[in-house]
Amino acid sequence: MLTNEPNLKIKEPAQPIYLSNLPYWIYKTIIWDQKKYQTKKRNWSPKRLFGLISPNLKEPIFIVGSGRSGTTFLGSCIGEIPEISYHFEPDIIKATARYVYTGEWSQKKAQWYYRNIYSLLMRIHGDGDLRLADKTPRNSFIIPFLYETFPDAKFVHIIRDGRDVALSLSKQPWYRGDQVNSGIIERGGYPYGPYARFWVEPDRVNEFETTSDIHRCIWLWRRYLETILEAKAQLPENQYYELRYETLVTHPKEEAKRLLDFLEITSTLSRRLFHQATAKAKPDSVGLGKKQLSKAQLQEIEQEAGNMLDRLGYD
Repeated sequence: MLTNEPNLKIKEPAQPIYLSNLPYWIYKTIIWDQKKYQTKKRNWSPKRLFGLISPNLKEPIFIVGSGRSGTTFLGSCIGEIPEISYHFEPDIIKATARYVYTGEWSQKKAQWYYRNIYSLLMRIHGDGDLRLADKTPRNSFIIPFLYETFPDAKFVHIIRDGRDVALSLSKQPWYRGDQVNSGIIERGGYPYGPYARFWVEPDRVNEFETTSDIHRCIWLWRRYLETILEAKAQLPENQYYELRYETLVTHPKEEAKRLLDFLEITSTLSRRLFHQATAKAKPDSVGLGKKQLSKAQLQEIEQEAGNMLDRLGYD
């Protein structure tokens, strides 16, 4: 656990986005997207060529949920669908979420960034005629903005037991106390370590930055979940889909069918490819939190997020 030692200097360290460094942000976003993009083997057609001029931003798919909840696995499965141009956590999208959430950017400015960045990424791959899908967990905090910007968007929310999330997240360096002053920056602009992100309650910043790793990780899960569920109430029923990680990995066939129906994917080939992708799920990842976390850690989790665990039916 970190302590309030005088030599521990913690500050709001997120790398900013300015007009002057915008080319840098765009450059690293493109490099990452080219590395992670699930390329489609396609022939050129008039429709595909037109997509270079005017990329399709109709009915985009936003995969939301806390980190380590299965968003990456689900996103990669959706990326296998031929009709979809899937993008994995574009750098500049990760970074701009905080400006939208805090209101530092006007609605008009933020919408310009989102629409143009997505259009640019689709053009790069020559897939502007496909349907956009994005998996950026931080989008979970700006769902009302995304819904206003893309009124016909569909939101897919994957939920996982918070104890499993906290355990998995604590094994990564992103929020750990031992990474303080490491100098390593994640792609969205924040340094690794216990630094408070934009979504931490202002009156609890010091607590977040000085508490244990497991507490910090379950805190993240709670904030993501409560924010998404609050936004859910503002969305039409046919534009929000909720699934459990536990169901996806233990009953992939049934869950895949329901999700494909929600996304209105009717092609036999597309449905088969998605089923094949979800069938690779590993059910042995379910329930590790209760097995591996100590009694003291489970108590920390209960104190911070017990109400949310109960609300979602996780005993």
